[in-house]
Amino acid sequence: MKDNRSYYDAFSARYEKGRDAGYHALVDALTVDLVLRYARGKDVIEVGCGTGLILKEIASEAHHAAGVDLSAGMLRRACARGLAVAQGDATAIPFASESFDVVCSFKVLPHVRDLEAALAEMTRLLRPGGHLLIEFYNRRSLRALVKRLKRPTAVADDVTDEEVYTRYDTFESFTAALPAGVRVVGSRGIRIATPAAIVHDLPVARSLFAFLERTLCDSPLRRFAGFVQVVAEKES
Repeated sequence: MKDNRSYYDAFSARYEKGRDAGYHALVDALTVDLVLRYARGKDVIEVGCGTGLILKEIASEAHHAAGVDLSAGMLRRACARGLAVAQGDATAIPFASESFDVVCSFKVLPHVRDLEAALAEMTRLLRPGGHLLIEFYNRRSLRALVKRLKRPTAVADDVTDEEVYTRYDTFESFTAALPAGVRVVGSRGIRIATPAAIVHDLPVARSLFAFLERTLCDSPLRRFAGFVQVVAEKES
């Protein structure tokens, strides 16, 4: 198993391939929609910003948007987009306490071994009354089942998605790791109906599954989504 930095440096060369359409574009669009409910006109940081695909959309409507990522390979692409980014670990973020109104992180915390430390560090960055928008991989989902059954996916030459630490949580286990002084105020589910990403490449199925995902993401079925995005608020 590779360390996270090496894994994502290797992944960075292929990371954006195919992400401008279909399944990945839909997932990113639903994520941006949630963030902008809280981030318009605010100071925002994305922890684990990768190449900046989501951060660039946030930056266009935020007062100030910054990003941090472990991988230099990912950050080179984010810098090329003109984004304000820094290199750092989710458990040691190089920004001052209470600097942001919104701290968001997607598809990152499932790869962090010390979840409680990362959540405490993200909370440290928040101003009183600010919001955490954080995501976990759901153990109670069709996606989790598919991941257990499928063959490893190559992310670079001789590197597969099984070579990075990955955890699957329940809503209860994930929110139990939140620090004191933070309360859950909402959630959104992504990838509820999609059996496999490839269905979004098929002409007829693409429209159907996109409609289902957009319709169900805020429904009670969000607790069974592959990705569950939790909204938490820091006490004033």
